[in-house]
Amino acid sequence: MKIGIIGATGKAGRAVVMEALSRDHETTAIVRNPARAAELFGGGVPVLARDAFDLTAEDLRAFDVVVNAVGMAPDQAQQHVDLARALVKHAGGNESLRLVFILGAGSLTTGEDNHLFVEDIRKLPGAEAWVSIPENQLKELEYLRTVDDVDWVGVSPSATFEPGEARGVVLGNDELLVADDGTSHTTSGTMAEAILDEIEHPAHHRQRFTVRDRS
Repeated sequence: MKIGIIGATGKAGRAVVMEALSRDHETTAIVRNPARAAELFGGGVPVLARDAFDLTAEDLRAFDVVVNAVGMAPDQAQQHVDLARALVKHAGGNESLRLVFILGAGSLTTGEDNHLFVEDIRKLPGAEAWVSIPENQLKELEYLRTVDDVDWVGVSPSATFEPGEARGVVLGNDELLVADDGTSHTTSGTMAEAILDEIEHPAHHRQRFTVRDRS
């Protein structure tokens, strides 16, 4: 498949690029800084040098799947929603294109009362400096759930999302996944593996799922 990864040089995007290449997909890094992409991936990965907000419908038509792995700074967190809207607009009418959005864990439910995990995040020390990110990724998912004319899928990590090799995939739906030892952890490698599995064997359409490490 022809897969474009927006934000390919970030934590999640880099892992998705490497996983897609390992499965022999035609993989393009969509980045603002092509020099950084060349540094990370060498000359073997085609690069589309674009700011995510400058992408066009014509750009997206080059791909079977576009993965949005863009991270935002806390003071720009609203752009999670803005970019989702832009990509959906550009994908409109393109029945052959699938959009994959890497979301946050804040929109997952947890606890006996099934409250949103973002409510727990807000109580963490110092969270006021960065909680705008999970709050806006929740808004991003709420927006996506109104979209019924584009084939989109969202993927949320567990409570802790860090760089690392794949550690086995455990999937869920809308509830925060917690291992038997009480941890809730997803590596970027595990996230990438789950995304490529979904791309190759679509099981979720216009819905979100979540993934945690098996070990």
